[in-house]
Amino acid sequence: MGHQVIIFDFSVIRGLWETRVKKNKERQRKEKERLEKSALERIKQEWTLILECRKKGIPQSKYLKNGFVDTSEKNLDTSGKNPQLKKIHALSDEVNKERNKFIFQLSGEQWTELPDSLKEQTYLKEWHVNNTLIQTIPTYIALFQDLRVLELSKNQIHHLPVEIGCLKNLKVLNVSFNNLKSVPPELGDCENLEKLDLSGNMEITDLPFELSNLKQVTVVDVSANKFHSIPICVLRMSNLQCLDISSNNLKDLPEDIDRLDQLETLLLQKNKLTYLPRALVNMPKLSLLVVSGDDLVEVPTAICESTTGLKFVSLKNSPVETIVCEDTEEIIETEREREQVEKEFMKAYIEDLKERESTPSYTTKVLLSLQL
Repeated sequence: MGHQVIIFDFSVIRGLWETRVKKNKERQRKEKERLEKSALERIKQEWTLILECRKKGIPQSKYLKNGFVDTSEKNLDTSGKNPQLKKIHALSDEVNKERNKFIFQLSGEQWTELPDSLKEQTYLKEWHVNNTLIQTIPTYIALFQDLRVLELSKNQIHHLPVEIGCLKNLKVLNVSFNNLKSVPPELGDCENLEKLDLSGNMEITDLPFELSNLKQVTVVDVSANKFHSIPICVLRMSNLQCLDISSNNLKDLPEDIDRLDQLETLLLQKNKLTYLPRALVNMPKLSLLVVSGDDLVEVPTAICESTTGLKFVSLKNSPVETIVCEDTEEIIETEREREQVEKEFMKAYIEDLKERESTPSYTTKVLLSLQL
């Protein structure tokens, strides 16, 4: 059965939410300080030491004195005296070191461009570049033929180079919350791509037809943009399991949306939909459908009374107009950052829904405010 969940407009409750989060963190800090001074923390430290010593094969006589755990000595260092254990630990460290050698990480607003030395590290398998002021991705990215993960979220990137199509082994592309207005057709050449995240760019209106070639994609997130319809290329992604196209300008859904027969999750909230097509009933694997119900005037009865296990959630805004709370000067009002906050909130909410056997029959504004 379908459900209508009444929620606050996020922009209205954001101040209340952040204030309560701040108070909760303060309570956690005080509780941590209290525990550090209590006997419980001491016991916890002793048990942790015992477990580590046992794991590393250190004999009891090394860390027990007269029945009490001796934490004054660096017992864990004695493992270095055991040649066999030392060899195992050295091997583990070597494996971790080898793995990290293939990962490039960069973060911080002091970065306005990628370091020149990066072009020499073509053996890299992952890039993680976040929260910088970098605006462009260099064309030499075509040299990184072993690249599997390209994580470029929360930067200032305004376009992707056509050379990105040379990354035949790329599996994950995340360019969320940047300044993109389009993506190059050459992205369709990344035939092994499995996850595409373009959310939060605010200005993307369509995707090139060439992306129809991405037959391995299982997750597409284009939320918080300006799509007026689901791109044709997305409807041709035959293996798609999760589509998030929330916070756009959708007015209707295509009648042939049921061609996405592998789709399990469809997130449509914060659009301008007035009706849902009956084709949604013909999607055998669809298990979660989220919409904004304020403008909906037509919903197929079969969706609301689905016996296939479909969780249908219709979100409705609360009529509350304003909430005054403390610390409002700390609230950042830009649309992009508001979308980030809402996305994190909805992600937690969706994960909670997936774990439940059934969706709640209703959520009152009082209950939700208490949860926040």
